[in-house]
Parts: sequence; C-alpha cells; structure tokens
Amino acid sequence: MKKILLIVLGVLAVLALGFFGFKKYTKSFSPEAVAETSNNGVNVKVNYSKPGKKGRHIFGREQDKALLPYGKVWRTGANEATVIEIGQGVSIAGKPVEAGSYSLYSIPDQGSWKIILNSDVGQWGTEYNDGKNVLTVEVPIRVKPSVQELFTIYFEDIPNGSNMILSWDQTEAIVSFTRN
Repeated sequence: MKKILLIVLGVLAVLALGFFGFKKYTKSFSPEAVAETSNNGVNVKVNYSKPGKKGRHIFGREQDKALLPYGKVWRTGANEATVIEIGQGVSIAGKPVEAGSYSLYSIPDQGSWKIILNSDVGQWGTEYNDGKNVLTVEVPIRVKPSVQELFTIYFEDIPNGSNMILSWDQTEAIVSFTRN
C-alpha cells in the first residue's frame, strides 16, 4: 500500500512540475502585463499576456493565413484568458456593466471590433464559453502608421472616463469606459 501511495505521489509531483514548467515556458514568449486606470471615476485593471508579431500577418482574412482572422473570437492576449477587473459600475461603449472580474475576449474585423466580457475567469484563454457572456459591444478601430510589435493595452483619458486601447500591429481598438 505504501508503495502505491509513493508512486501516486511521485506521478502527481511530476505532473505539477510539468504544468509549472510549461506555464513558465509559454510566458517567456508572451510576457505578463498589467494596464490600469483610476481616472475620471473609472477604475479598471487588466491582467494579460503580450504576444509578439514576430513577422506574422496578424489581422485579416482566414484564407490569407492571418493569425487572428476577421470574425473569430480571440482571447485578447496570450496564455490564460485576459482578466479585466472593474472597480464600480461603468458603461462600456454606452452599455452598463456591474463591478466585478471578467474575462476579456474580442472579435476583430476590418472596420470595428466586438468586445466581449465573459463571467468565466481563470481559464486558459482558448476555453471560451459564449453562454457566459455578460456584455458584447461593437467598438471603433484606428489604423496607425507604425507597427506595434507586442500586443499592448493602455488607457487614454476622455471626459467622464477613459478609453482602453488594444494595440497590435497597425490596429488599435478603442473601448470607451464612462462612469454611470
């Protein structure tokens, strides 16, 4: 009986080491980052990982072999699902959202993006359950003349709130947060 218990414990230890080793390995390619704002009555914090362009074609049609094809759900970062923490009720692109933690997904397209808040948090980013969506809004994009090598999230102040900017390659999606 002791021998079986030792074998089971040994297997569990190897699995745990493998899991943490894999996690550290993937984070070396897409480092963790935090973006946050506490301005104009809007308190938002985003925990995400920053994938790199690495010479790849990022946004476009599926047949053009784009990394993120138009019309497909993206985890809005890399590795685990991106988590957005909202400190108090706000409006996102004009729709009200309660305070809380949500996974942030998006659907890139040519002229605009859909931003999705999902009540599942803590999962690997590709484990998306659309039945748990709390909010879906369409937001505008802008095209930059320069290339953003690493996916980056940052905030810009606006009257009564902040814009969260999702920036990668030459595309920036603009997500407005205003206080209720």
